[in-house]
Amino acid sequence: MADVTQLIHDYLRHNKKFPHVFCAGCGHGIVLGSLIRSVHALGLPKDDVVLVAGIGCSGRMAVYVDFNTVHTTHGRALTFATGIKMANPKLKVICVMGDGDALSIGGNHLIHAARRNIGVTALILNNQIYGMTGGQCSSATPQGDISMTTPFGSLEKAFDIADMCKAAGASYVARGTSFHAIQLDRLISSAIMHPGFSVVEVFSPCPTQYGRKNKFRNAVDMYKWLKSNTVKVETLKEPDRKPADGRIPIGVFRDVDEPGLEERYFELQRKLMGQNR
Repeated sequence: MADVTQLIHDYLRHNKKFPHVFCAGCGHGIVLGSLIRSVHALGLPKDDVVLVAGIGCSGRMAVYVDFNTVHTTHGRALTFATGIKMANPKLKVICVMGDGDALSIGGNHLIHAARRNIGVTALILNNQIYGMTGGQCSSATPQGDISMTTPFGSLEKAFDIADMCKAAGASYVARGTSFHAIQLDRLISSAIMHPGFSVVEVFSPCPTQYGRKNKFRNAVDMYKWLKSNTVKVETLKEPDRKPADGRIPIGVFRDVDEPGLEERYFELQRKLMGQNR
């Protein structure tokens, strides 16, 4: 049996509806494959992994994978993930969200998860639009771009997800794309094993809701755009520097070894229990 076929048999639930819900050309399937390869490469037992997902196209990942999974409410995935990690810090808790799920209705939770440096891995699949619910403008839709709710172009600036998470206190912040799949495997693996709050933003093309409205002829054009309009952060002289030509930096922006909230909490608990003896 081919390796990829073996991974499918080992990590996907066969009693769920396949083929999957993702549209042709959607980058989310590539991210799902990258996540599975990362967990497999790390040798993590499936029972030690928890995948928490919110609402939207990315939320379907929790349905397909054979881990401990929670498919929860819109914008609240990080609250559930925080509770799970605090209840059992030994678990590897991965929280999958879309840009609308993480930044709009869930933006406050993202900021505070980063501030607390809770030991959760956040995968933010940024397709720059609300893909599942009709193609509305999201907090990551670039200014001037078309959506169902901004037919003449968005008047608002998009969040820079990596910058915001760094500023809020996340100890590991990275950005990848669905085109750069091999690099994405490395970023996700590093994020899962990192102590504290780790964020991997993934630019994941949405040909159906975003691409058609913004003059991409097809999904191939969107992947070609990612190839031509990204630059590895290692090639920049300073990690926080923006390329003069407007390309999107990808790679690791922050990697600081700091104890997570759960570690600090249980250390305090041990200290207080020792004082009370």
